[in-house]
Amino acid sequence: MNSTGSVVYVVDDDYRVTRGLSNLLAAEGYEVRAFSTAGQYIAFERNDLASCLVLDIQLPDINGLELQSKLADTDGPPIIFVTGHGDIPSGVRAMKNGAIEFLTKPVDATQLLDALRQGIAADRKRRQILADSASLRARLSSLTPREVEVFRLVVSGLLNKQAAAELGITETTIQVHRGRVMRKMRADSLADLVRMSSRLGIIPDVLARA
Repeated sequence: MNSTGSVVYVVDDDYRVTRGLSNLLAAEGYEVRAFSTAGQYIAFERNDLASCLVLDIQLPDINGLELQSKLADTDGPPIIFVTGHGDIPSGVRAMKNGAIEFLTKPVDATQLLDALRQGIAADRKRRQILADSASLRARLSSLTPREVEVFRLVVSGLLNKQAAAELGITETTIQVHRGRVMRKMRADSLADLVRMSSRLGIIPDVLARA
């Protein structure tokens, strides 16, 4: 996978480690940002590139595992632990909380680069999902209240005649609204519209009243 357009954050209080990792990763095409404390990393304003965090456990301010917990509910990057103080309980906790890998020093370059490729790929996928969801929500917000009603009835499986009766309007009017919904949502088919409704968490009116 191409490392261009991605950044690796390294948090380790050993300058020799951060320098060595920075040189290795820069040679692979990664942008690298190194920090000696968790606080420095937290305070840093990250850019919008796909990223991964290489994190030590023993840090001057807080434990790396504690930092992982603090970042759990944020949009922070995937984490790879690289530590000289690893033990089985720490490794289990790190992996259970979502770490990509738990590596011990001196780190094997091949293992680290493999883990980074996984982490960057995972972050790119997460970002794409978020972007797609934001686009869908924006399309939904462009619908009029009546079009939202038609959207819900259409994805519930009602025929145009049934939906028209449900709303007390003509079948021709339903067809007009349905066409507008399809265009605004950029749906190529009814199946496409149903998939969109599922991703948006829309509950069809018929099901909501069941």
